[in-house]
This record gives sequence, structure tokens and C-alpha cells, in this order.
Amino acid sequence: MTPLERQRDRIQKTGNVLVDLFHYLALFIIGATIVWSAVGEYLKIMQEGHAALKDILLLFIYLELGAMVGIYFKTHRLPVQFLIYIAITALSRHLVIDVQKVSDNFHLYLLLSITVAIVLLSLAAMVLSYSGKRFGNPEDGCTSPREAQE
Repeated sequence: MTPLERQRDRIQKTGNVLVDLFHYLALFIIGATIVWSAVGEYLKIMQEGHAALKDILLLFIYLELGAMVGIYFKTHRLPVQFLIYIAITALSRHLVIDVQKVSDNFHLYLLLSITVAIVLLSLAAMVLSYSGKRFGNPEDGCTSPREAQE
């Protein structure tokens, strides 16, 4: 190995270590922010003495975000399905809150649009799940279902 190759190798290793450090630091910060926000919301619910459906759905969003960070921390992969589930939960929460405000056509069309978006996201989650089972997941290194089973 020439001196130039050794130097390039050292620089590459240093860069990889710095990227990994940033990666873990960012994950810890995001995870801590999610926990902090969830605890703050939970304390508000406790002060009110009861939890409304919108509060429970918000806690589910925090739970899904935390699970997503945990999976990303362990596997270094971000499943698209988690983002879809979070979007469905957020839209459901928005739907629950806005259903009380239906007083004009704008709010009616807004609720209809949110409902259509939830259906489309649900279909997308089903397609992703089906295609992963049928054809294998690229992140698993599988190109066929037989490889996924082995």
C-alpha cells in the first residue's frame, strides 16, 4: 500500500467515524425531543383531568415517531410504511378535530379531501406490504420471495 493510499484510507475511516457520530447524535436528539414533547403533552392531559380523542391520537403519533427512530437506530433503514402510518394518524386526528367545525362548504370539502387522503395512504400501505411479501424487500437484499424465506 502506497503512502497516498494509506492517507486516503485514514481520511475515509475518519469521515466514516464522523458521519456515524453525527448520525447517532442526531438520533439521540430527535429521540429526546420526541420524549420531551410526549411527556409535555401527557402532563397537559393530566392537568385537564381527562383525555380527549385528539389527545390520544397525538400520543399515538409520538409513539409512532419514537418507534420509527428506534427502528432507524437499530437497522439504519427507514421503512416508508412508518411515515405512511404517521400521516394516517395525523390526518385522522385532524379529521376528528375539524368534524365539529363543519359549517360551510369549505370545511365539508376539507373533510372530504382528508378522508380521500387517508384512503389513498391506506392503499399505499397495502401495496407496499403486499409487494414486500410478494417480491421481497430491497433493503433485505432479496430479489424474490424465496430468498426472503431462506
